[in-house]
Amino acid sequence: MISQSQLLSLLPHEALNPKIWKDEKLDPSIRRALLKIANEFYIFLNVTAPVDDVIFTGSLANFNYTKFSDIDVHILIDFSSVDENQELVKKYLMSKKSIWNDRHDIRIKGFEVEMYPQDEKITGELRAGGVYSIVTDVWIKKPEQVDANVDIECVRSKAECLMYEIDSVLSDTNRLQKIERIKDKIRDMRLSGLERSGEFSVENLSFKLLRRSGYLEKLYDTAAKDYDDSLSLSQEGLLREYIKEKFSI
Repeated sequence: MISQSQLLSLLPHEALNPKIWKDEKLDPSIRRALLKIANEFYIFLNVTAPVDDVIFTGSLANFNYTKFSDIDVHILIDFSSVDENQELVKKYLMSKKSIWNDRHDIRIKGFEVEMYPQDEKITGELRAGGVYSIVTDVWIKKPEQVDANVDIECVRSKAECLMYEIDSVLSDTNRLQKIERIKDKIRDMRLSGLERSGEFSVENLSFKLLRRSGYLEKLYDTAAKDYDDSLSLSQEGLLREYIKEKFSI
C-alpha cells in the first residue's frame, strides 16, 4: 500500500531546498513576493493591530521538505490588541484564514503558499525546526541538521494500520461519531509524537503519510458531507413536515 519511495521521502535532506534558499538566505525575489502576499492577506484580515513580523516556517524552512511541502507564512500580530476576548479573535482570524486559502491558489516555485494569522506571544513556542523572519531577512531559529534515526518499517506499519482503520470506519453506514473519534485519535497521536521525539517521530511521519496519500482529506470530506446530510431534509421529508405543521397531524 505504501511504496518504498514514499517512505524514503520522509527522511531529511543534507541542505535546504535550493529553489527557495541561496546560501541559507531566502531568495530575494521570493522574499519580495511573500511580503506582497502577506500584505494582501493582512488587508483581507481586516484588523487594525500592527504586524509584528512575517515569518516563514514549516518543512521548507527545514531539511525535511518534499515535493508535497507548502510555503508556510505566518503573520504575527498581538491578538490582545484586536480584542480582549482572545479566543474570539483566534476563531475570527482562523475563519478568515480558511476563506483566504480556499479562494487562492498561490504558488512559488511550484509550492503552494499557505497563509496563517498567529499571535505574536506564542512565536517562541513553535515546534518548527526553522523560523525565518521575512521582514528582517534573518533566521529567528536556524534549522539544525539532525541524525534522524527513523524506523521506516515502524512508520509503514503504523500508517497502514490507520489506513485500514479509516477504510473500515468509512464503510460503516453509521460512521459520523466514529469518524470524529478517529480524527481525535490521529491528532492526539501526532501531538504525542511531536512532544516526545519531534518532527521525525514515528507518529508524525505516519501522519504525513496519511496526509500525502489522501486519507486525511477523504476522512474530513466524508465527515463534512455526513454532517451536512444529517442537517438536511429530503423533498419527501420536507413535504411530511409541511403536512404535519399545516394540518397539525
